[in-house]
Amino acid sequence: MSAGSGLIVDLSQRYSDGSYLAHNPGWHAEHGAMKARWIDAILKRNGLEPMTIAEIGCGSGELLVELKARRPRAQITGFEISSQAYAICSAKQAEGLEFRLENLISASAGPFDLVMAIDVFEHVPDYLGFLRELKGKGGHTLFHIPLDLSVQALLRATSYPILRNQTGHLHYFFKYTALATLRDCGYEILDWTYTRSSQELPGKGLKTKIANVPRRLVQLFSEDLSARLLGGYSLMVLAR
Repeated sequence: MSAGSGLIVDLSQRYSDGSYLAHNPGWHAEHGAMKARWIDAILKRNGLEPMTIAEIGCGSGELLVELKARRPRAQITGFEISSQAYAICSAKQAEGLEFRLENLISASAGPFDLVMAIDVFEHVPDYLGFLRELKGKGGHTLFHIPLDLSVQALLRATSYPILRNQTGHLHYFFKYTALATLRDCGYEILDWTYTRSSQELPGKGLKTKIANVPRRLVQLFSEDLSARLLGGYSLMVLAR
C-alpha cells in the first residue's frame, strides 16, 4: 500500500485484536515485582507516602499487586483501556486495589496523590497531548521510560522492528529527550534515576545476558555512558 493511498491504521487496535497479546501473553506480569521495587525506592528517597495511587495503562496489574504489598495503607486504582489486559488484571482485585476498564484521562476519578505511567507514553501516537492531559490527574506523577536510543542499537538497527511491531513502541528516547519531553509538557522534574532493565528484569535471553557483560563494565565508570553507548536501560522520573 503506497503512502498516498489514504489508508489510516488505528494503532490502538493491536491492544484489542489479539496481536499484542500474541507477542506478550503475560502482559509483562513477570516484571511487576522489580518495577514495584524501583518505584518504592524512588518514593522513599523523596519522602513520599501517597495514600491514593493510580496507574494509567496498568496492563496485567501485577505491578500494582506488588506495590500494594509494599504500601498496604494506600488506595490503589489501575486504569486500562484494553479489554484483554483488563481480563487479566481484574481477577487480581482486592480490598484497597481496584481495576477499571477506563481511560484515566477521560475518567471523572481523581485527582490522586500519585499518578503512574509506567512504560506507557512511548506507545501513544500523540504522546505530547497525552502528557499534557495527564498532568492534572495527580499531585505527583511517576514515569518509567524505556531508553531505546543508544549507539549500539542505532548501529545494529535490528531491535527497532521488534520494538515497533511486537512491543508497540512508536517513539524512541534517550535520557535527554525523555526529560526534555516532560519539561516541554509542563512537568517539573524532581528526581530521576536509571533502571537497569536488561540486567534486572527477568526473562532475558542469552544475547541480552552476554551484552550485559560490557554494560556492567562500562557502568563501573559511568552509568550514563553505558546507557548512551550500549542501551539496556530505562529512566524512572518523579515529576509534578
